[in-house]
Amino acid sequence: MIPVEFYLTVAAILFSIGVIGVLIKRNALIIFMSIEMMLNAVNLTFVSFSHHLKVLDGQVFVFFVMAVAAAEVAIGLAIIVRIVRNKDTVNVDEMNLMKW
Repeated sequence: MIPVEFYLTVAAILFSIGVIGVLIKRNALIIFMSIEMMLNAVNLTFVSFSHHLKVLDGQVFVFFVMAVAAAEVAIGLAIIVRIVRNKDTVNVDEMNLMKW
């Protein structure tokens, strides 16, 4: 049996990669994928603790996080597609549509 520390280490590495991707990259799609990676790292943490503690609360919470993430992806990609059609770029530094 694999110890829970292994899963937590993998989740921490995934979350760190996601944070680095959000902070460093300027491409909206890469930032979006980094946010999804961070959500999946949190989901892995919930599932590992749920399995370790022998309760289903973490797995139920992961289901709701995945549902919210799916809605976020649908709305976020629609916004990105709309901005790309107007500005012809996915660089977040050049996206200033909401500025006055």
